[in-house]
Parts: sequence; structure tokens; C-alpha cells
Amino acid sequence: MTPTTTSAFALPEQLTAKADRKLISADERHFAAVAASLDQAIAELSDQLDAARKAPGGVGRDAMDRDIEVHRLSSRLRALRRFGLDLCLGHIVHDDSPEPVYIGRLGLTDDSGRRLLLDWRSPAAEPFFAATHANPMGLASRRRYRWTRGRITDYWDEVFTTEGLEGHAALDDQSAFIASLGGNRSSRMRDVLGTIQADQDAVIRAGSRGALVVDGGPGTGKTVVALHRSAYLLYSDPRLGHRRGGVLFVGPHEPYLAYVADVLPSLGEEGVRTCTLRDLLPEGAAASPEPDPHVARLKSSADMVKAIEKAVRFYEEPPTEGMEVSTDWGDVWLSAEDWAEAFAAPSAATPHNEARDLVLEEVLNILTDKYDGDVSPDVFRRSLRHDTELLDTLNRAWPLLEAADVVGDLWSVPAYLRMCAPWLTSDEVRALQRKHAPQAWTVSDLPLLDAARLRLGDPEASLRRRRQEAGVAAERARMADVIGNIIEADADGEGAVTMLLGKDLQDSLVDESALPSGNADPLAGPFAHIVVDEAQELTDAEWQMLLLRCPSRSFTIVGDRAQARHGFTESWEERLERIGLDRITVTSLSINYRTPEEVMAEAEPAIRAALPDANVPTSVRSSGIPVTHGSADDLEEILAKWIAENAEGVACVIGDPGFEPTSRVRSLTPELSKGLEFDLVVLVDPEAFGTGIEGAVDRYVAMTRATRQLVVLTSG
Repeated sequence: MTPTTTSAFALPEQLTAKADRKLISADERHFAAVAASLDQAIAELSDQLDAARKAPGGVGRDAMDRDIEVHRLSSRLRALRRFGLDLCLGHIVHDDSPEPVYIGRLGLTDDSGRRLLLDWRSPAAEPFFAATHANPMGLASRRRYRWTRGRITDYWDEVFTTEGLEGHAALDDQSAFIASLGGNRSSRMRDVLGTIQADQDAVIRAGSRGALVVDGGPGTGKTVVALHRSAYLLYSDPRLGHRRGGVLFVGPHEPYLAYVADVLPSLGEEGVRTCTLRDLLPEGAAASPEPDPHVARLKSSADMVKAIEKAVRFYEEPPTEGMEVSTDWGDVWLSAEDWAEAFAAPSAATPHNEARDLVLEEVLNILTDKYDGDVSPDVFRRSLRHDTELLDTLNRAWPLLEAADVVGDLWSVPAYLRMCAPWLTSDEVRALQRKHAPQAWTVSDLPLLDAARLRLGDPEASLRRRRQEAGVAAERARMADVIGNIIEADADGEGAVTMLLGKDLQDSLVDESALPSGNADPLAGPFAHIVVDEAQELTDAEWQMLLLRCPSRSFTIVGDRAQARHGFTESWEERLERIGLDRITVTSLSINYRTPEEVMAEAEPAIRAALPDANVPTSVRSSGIPVTHGSADDLEEILAKWIAENAEGVACVIGDPGFEPTSRVRSLTPELSKGLEFDLVVLVDPEAFGTGIEGAVDRYVAMTRATRQLVVLTSG
């Protein structure tokens, strides 16, 4: 943290005019108060966290509440320790009040209750991001800071009224905003709270109901908007809190997730779960690309995912013949109608493997109701549970199933596939068969495996439930013994202690949450809201994976139709309505804040050659560095020169799989570069990326990763 005795400002010589005490003295005083309050808050939070960790763990709800409090205190403490004074983004001055309102990553008050920093997500902070000269939102002026290693190295003032000049504003046209756009990149994306623009802020603060599509070309800040929106929604919308399911953020690939991993914690939000589609199920890590494009198209339809329902229903048909169930106290007839009644007992929402226990319970109820002997119903039911013939009959008609077996059977038993997907032609059924390796999973199999897993449920759930029930019974028996001992010690057997004989009170003393249970899959959902980046690449089948995890249909969908590798001829509304979404709102970002106009001049023809109507954004800045072309033989020399001339920043070689990456030079395919950005991009043989839409998109994506300089090399 910046000491209170050191100025928060470290302005370079060329900005001497901005170091005028008239311009920054009020800020200095405010930062001194922020520093003192931070010291106090960190000390108090450390004490509270230490006390919370030392507090008795408790059981059940008490233990959960304690863990939540420890997590809350830890997150807050990490944020305060991490940033120090650069928690502050800037300040705004309203036209009806001379006192600046300082905006922060987190809210902060001093010990007297005075608000030192207003949380950026609060409604009162919106003008800091959204005010424009056309709509100043009641502001006289706005100041944004540029922080470097905990010190202010530049700031940018905007004045919205004539009176705003009275606040000693330092006016220039090349300050924190434009400078930050051209700044060196690092291996992690930085948040851009200090430079969020009005068009981006409007998207970040939009409501969470329905599906919001953020459509925009390269450099328009789609990813930045998606990440900041995730943090904003969790802060502002109580319907999306962790107890309601929380927010899931889905990115395109692992390099992307590594790149953006630092953004959400820097925004004060650590509760958003992030993943790729592959991460949603265990088979995803090892799944290979589908080698046959025709097979990939067949598997990518939503209808194929829906075929899983019929595939499972095949194993839920009741026996068509009755049976005599023999017991030690006589025989009981179980008719085909009885079987049908029992099989209809589970609701449609109950997973197959869990529903089997409900079917068995209903069978036992039917048989017990039919029995009119002298033995007690409990004894009779326990006997039936060990009837081998009865259980074997049930297991044949309603077996426990594994997702891998169901999907594997589709690819190895043609008759089964024809039954489940009757729209397929004979040639298509043959194309999907792989009898020798039905469980050699590809990426195209993942949506079907996921649908099967969610439809079937855990085959071990029944065993865990029986263990849970046995544990509860044992705990109740133990409590009964304890209660008996207490009452026995009561000399007259009277008084309040006799209340312990009541069954409801005995049951309340059993903490079922402390008993053994299965570990829930944290990515299984349901989630209250899902954010999807690079959404133009998702197939209809992959969309079903997300719809199954978000019953509320609350989505933020971020993408660019012009960057769809396999084409995107529909509108967003048409695509999303087809896969099952409604209440769709589409908003566009058309200003390219990241990519210099020199690079876009080269990239635009590359995409328009295949997609004449591509939504190519307009760049707002120039790097002054022209795009250069050369020979692939010069690659090492070009990189060595760039590293020698640039002490900071990250470069990327795209299109040379043999290039060995270093700490400052990445090596990626065009597909894995999507969503990332680099100071220097070197394309090697871009024409070899392919023809048609896929090749054009790969070239366009690769070119527009450059934030300063693009070099194009060819072999031969």
C-alpha cells in the first residue's frame, strides 16, 4: 500500500502541468484519508477473520454460515491488500455540488461513516462510466486516473458544463483512456474499469431477465463487458446470488480462461464459476476433434441431444406379464397393471437412476397393501427387499445406467440409433457407427454425454441414499439412548426433560447434514445466470448443455457472427429462438478500442472477401506502425529485434506450430488465439489457414489480436 507520507501522484516530466497543486491537492488529501481507512479496515478485517476461523465449527447450518463468513472476510481482505490506493478509479463532480464523489472497485467508509469510495457497481456510480456530452447525467466534470504500480502516472479530466472549469480541470486529448488502449499487454488481461465507455457500461448494467446478446467485432470490448457484467450482476441482482445458483462464465478454451483469470477477483468478485464447455463433464479433457465434418454436423443438432430421452425411456418400460411374489407368509400376485402403476410413480423430472428407488418403493407399497396376513408391514417390506426374483425383474426392466454406455450403444447398435433418432437416413446411421471404439469420445459427443448424464443421474445415488438413511437411523438410535439416560437420571421423571421423549424433538436433534453424502458437481447447476463468450461458435447441441443448467433462461451472450469459423448466416434472434431461448435482446458494440486502424485496414479485406456484410468495427486510434510483410526465414530476427526494443509487452506467433514459445512470445493456432490480445502478432503463412469461411475467419481473428503491430510472413 502507498504510505500516507508519499504522494499518490508520480506524473512524468511531460505532464508537469498536471502536477500543479491546484489540480491535485484535493485528491492528495482524499487519498491520505483513504490510506488511513484502508490501514484500519485491513487491521479490523484481519482480526475478524482470525476470530471467525478460531470459532467453533458447529454442525449443519451453523457450519455453513461460518464458512460463508470466512469466505466473505477473506475475499474482502484480499481485495484491500491487493490494491491499496489504486482501489480508486476516479471521481465525479455533480453540477449541484462542489464535493467530488470518488469511485472505487469496492466501497469504503472511514470510522465516522463518511463515504470515501463508492462501489463502481452502485447506481450512484453509473454517471462515472455512462455520462457523455450529449447526456452528462448531472455531472459538471469527471476525472479518471491511470495507475502504474500503485501511483498515478496520468489522469484525464472531462468537463460537461461551463461551471466545470471552475474545478481546476486539466484538459488534454491524449490521457488515461487513449494511453491505456495502446499500453503494453501482459500474460493476463487487466480489468479496464477506469476506461469503460458509455456504450459498454450500458451493456454491463442491463437487466438480467431473458437473453442479452452483445454483438461486436474485434476490439470492441465484448470480453471486458462480459466479465464486468458478471461482477455487476452478482452485486446488483439479489435473484442471482450464490444461494440462488450464482453465475457461470463460459469461455472458448483454456488459454482464454488463463488470460482472464485475474479480472473478476480484481473487480471484487470471486464467486463466479468459470469453465469451458469441455469442463462440464469428465470426458471433455480427453475428447478429440471429430475427424469427419459430416458426422460432426449430424451430432451437432439439438434433435440428436433430444434423442437421449428416447434412449433412456427404452429402459423404463414396465414388464408386460405379472408374477407371483413368494414370501414366508404366503404368495402375493403382482400384475402387469401393478408394474405399470409403479413405473408411473416417479415424476418426469426425476433422474432415471434415482427414480428406480421410487419405483421399487411403489412396488413394495402395492404388495404390502395386497397382503392381509398377521406380520407387521415393516417386517413384510424388509422381506420383499431381499426377494431376488422381484429385484431381478425390476433390474431388467429399469436397470441402473451409465451415460457412457447409453451413448456408446447409439454408435454401436444401429437398430437402437434408428429407434431413438428415426429422422436419420440409413446412410447417416451407418456414418455414425463406430463399433470398434464406441466410447472413443470426440468433442461432438460431449453434448450427448452431458444430456445422458443429467437425464440418468448418478448410479451411485441409490447406494449413498441408503447409507444416508442408515446413518440417520443410527444417529436417532444414539440420541434415543442419550435421551433415555437423561430421563433415567431425572429422579421423578417429571419436568421439562420429559419433553425429550417427543419424536419431533428427537428428530430435530439429528443433524442429517453432518452425515455422509455425495459430493455435488459444482458445474452441474442449476445456475441463475450464464455468461457465454465467443458464443458464435456453439452448435445447437452445445447450447443444450447450457440450457439444461439454466432453467431461468437468463443469459449474457457475447460474440461476433463474422468470427464464426463454420459460418453464421442467421440473425442472433433466429439462432437463439431455434435452440430454445426467448425474450432475446440484441445490442451492438461498433467501436474498436483495441486494434489500431493500420491493422484493421489489412484485416477488413481478409474477412470481407468471404463475408461481404461482416460487421467490421471502426478503430478509434492509430499506432503509427504500418503492417509489414516479409519472409518466414526472418521470424527469429524480427522477434529478437522487437524484444530488444520493448522491455515490456507480449508477442504471439500464429501459424507456425514448430515455433517454441518463450516467457514473452506465445505460439498459438488461430483458433486458440481467439479472445486474446498481444502487442505484436506475427502471422506465418496465413493463406495456409484454409479456404472458404473457416480460412477467412482464422486470418481475420489472427490479425486482429494485435494491439500495436502486425507482421505477416510467408514461406518460400
